[in-house]
Amino acid sequence: MADISRRFFLRHLRSTPTNWVRHHAKGKVKREGVGLSFWYRPLTAVLSEVPVDDRELPLLFHARTSDFTDVTVQATVTYRVAEPAVAASRLDFSIHPQSGVASSRPLDQVATLLAELAQQPALDLLARLPLAEALTAGISPVREAVSAALADDPRLADLGVAVVSARVVAIRPEPELERALQTPTRETVQAEADRATYARRAQAVEQERAIAENELQNKIELARREQQLVEQHGANSRRQAELDAAAQLAAAQGAAERERVAATAQAEQEKLLADARANAVRVVGLAEAEKEAARVGAYRDLPPGVLQALTVQEFAGQLPDIQSLTITPDVLTQLLAKLSGGTESR
Repeated sequence: MADISRRFFLRHLRSTPTNWVRHHAKGKVKREGVGLSFWYRPLTAVLSEVPVDDRELPLLFHARTSDFTDVTVQATVTYRVAEPAVAASRLDFSIHPQSGVASSRPLDQVATLLAELAQQPALDLLARLPLAEALTAGISPVREAVSAALADDPRLADLGVAVVSARVVAIRPEPELERALQTPTRETVQAEADRATYARRAQAVEQERAIAENELQNKIELARREQQLVEQHGANSRRQAELDAAAQLAAAQGAAERERVAATAQAEQEKLLADARANAVRVVGLAEAEKEAARVGAYRDLPPGVLQALTVQEFAGQLPDIQSLTITPDVLTQLLAKLSGGTESR
């Protein structure tokens, strides 16, 4: 759409590089072209604006194959206005001189004509093809037929419209029929998927078996190592017991040896002490014997009276302590008699 600005009683139009503009004044063409910018009087100006850029026209129509099956054709036609002067003379591309708003919609007429021209060769071609062939190899023939029909049609040339390209996107049957046609393929794919699933499960089972065997081997190895550990622990305990017994035996032997040495030393000491005591006793006995012999020898030469006196004296020394002594006349008489008798005998 052209950009129109107001300056008092004049208007200024500025178009774009993709729009072709024609300016009529008093039935004559004042100027025409792409990307124009000019002043004009709205009361006497007649303006036409034709877009010359490429336009996309999507098409969706139904057709019937040779086996009486409905299909849907999805296509796209790219076109442009190659001769805007011709198109402006055949179709109403005028715009309001005050606001620049288009008076009608001529491109809709072009789109309708293109849709009809594109559908006809596609319908004719699909009517001669069975459904399977139309779905598998019908896209390329339909595209070539549509392109050829649009390129050679004189009505488009009269309108100044040129078709750039025609593309057929898809040819599809009804949803129920499409699902039915897809069933064998789906079943095949499902079977392949099932086989893949079974193979994966078998592989998983095999891997689980390998893992279980590996775990079992690990347990066996662990049990063997535990057995070795227990045996080694028993050997260590036995060795420790032997070492402890040897240490205790050595300690007992050392203690016994020390006790034997101590006992031997004590016995020798006691023997020496006994010998010393015996010698002392013997010496004392010899001294006592010599003393007794000397005393006896001294007593041997004494008179009997002296010996008796000494005997009494010795006996008196053996008597207990006498606190008092009572001498009766009878005892004194007898004693005096003995003393006198003895004197007389002498």
